[in-house]
Amino acid sequence: MKLEDLIRSKGTSVVTIAPTATVAELVSLMADNNIGAVVVSPDGRHIQGIVNERDVVHGLAGSGTAVLEATVGELMMDDVVVGHLDDRIEDTAQTMTVKRVRHIPIEVDGSLAAIVSIGDVVKFRIDQLTDERNHLIGYLHK
Repeated sequence: MKLEDLIRSKGTSVVTIAPTATVAELVSLMADNNIGAVVVSPDGRHIQGIVNERDVVHGLAGSGTAVLEATVGELMMDDVVVGHLDDRIEDTAQTMTVKRVRHIPIEVDGSLAAIVSIGDVVKFRIDQLTDERNHLIGYLHK
């Protein structure tokens, strides 16, 4: 199965934030949308970076509450692991594990198209295994 299959069932909604926004604005955005990461983009299409809960915690540990006045651009990771629709879900899960990332933005033709979290990958795989199990049980009971 490919990321395209996962995204077809999950949707393409992606929350973005400008690199010039403050970390306080980022925290509010994350809380309002109940998400753990936000793609940093000046225009909502091009990926400049990604920032997650862990980055905020590290910022608080290093700078205290002063980090809330910093810009997202100062806090974000600019070495973003990016996925594509034709990437295999198993390979994506492996990449997330090895690189210790929980969110991978998906690009199509150089533009942001979706985002996949480790939770999305796990849920998709569990649903797939459940379907296979139910199919096998149905086959055995015939």
